[in-house]
Amino acid sequence: MAKKRKEDDAKEAAAFAAGGAAAGAGVAATVGGMGLAVGGTAVAIGAAPVVAAGAVVGLAAYGLKKLFK
Repeated sequence: MAKKRKEDDAKEAAAFAAGGAAAGAGVAATVGGMGLAVGGTAVAIGAAPVVAAGAVVGLAAYGLKKLFK
């Protein structure tokens, strides 16, 4: 079995992050305008934080994959 290079790990992590970001963009497009209401005030949440959260979830999935490998 060939030894895995660090560049391959980085590419795989980037692919997981991109997949998560794409899923986050899909959620943002499906749900539409969102908001967060706390203590009588409300703040709008745009697509960018949802896409960023998707990327974080994608990287978490990559970490779990590496953990159980």
